[in-house]
Amino acid sequence: MISGHVLGLGCDLCDVARVRAVWERQGERFLDYTYTAAEKDYCLRMRDPSPFLAARFAAKEAVAKAFGTGIGAELGWRSIEVVHDERGAPLVRLDEQGRVLLAARGASGVLLTLSHTDTTAMAVAALVGAP
Repeated sequence: MISGHVLGLGCDLCDVARVRAVWERQGERFLDYTYTAAEKDYCLRMRDPSPFLAARFAAKEAVAKAFGTGIGAELGWRSIEVVHDERGAPLVRLDEQGRVLLAARGASGVLLTLSHTDTTAMAVAALVGAP
């Protein structure tokens, strides 16, 4: 478990219908641009993938806000991956670019929580440093 001082905090709400509409309009291009292969595989296994895609979209935004960068040159959409621990709790996995930024912020990890309904997804992320 990650613990320590909070160095950054981010929160995001995402409209499920908006993500569904973008996915319907852009198809694989949207999925490939925004999500890692593992995230796509996980979400597309669900009866209705849209709430799960929206939750991951919100997670990426929340993590980027916790870093204080937003999504852009310093941290890309696929720099942030949502995975699960053995109990199913969401975890953040960062690519090399993300790990460099994590170290530059003096953080040791990212805490994440997700929630969604049929209409709305939300995520809260916290950058944490050593206790």
